Amino acid sequence: MTDIQPSGSAPYETLTPRERDVMDYVTRGKPNKIIAAELGVSQRTIEAHRARIFQKMQVRNAVELVHCILANGAPSQN
Repeated sequence: MTDIQPSGSAPYETLTPRERDVMDYVTRGKPNKIIAAELGVSQRTIEAHRARIFQKMQVRNAVELVHCILANGAPSQN
């Protein structure tokens, strides 16, 4: 796996607005099915977003994602 993060940039900044929306749901513990319904997309689309988020944030799962956000102080969406 290659590092897709731009040089000198925090991983959070590489996320698209939609990936940030999905990340917000993931960090709140919402399952893919619920995220898909609330965003009006397929469950497979959410799975793809999650995979890209995990790759960009350099984590393996949602627990590591939350830990990364808490440790690095990434902005939260309200």
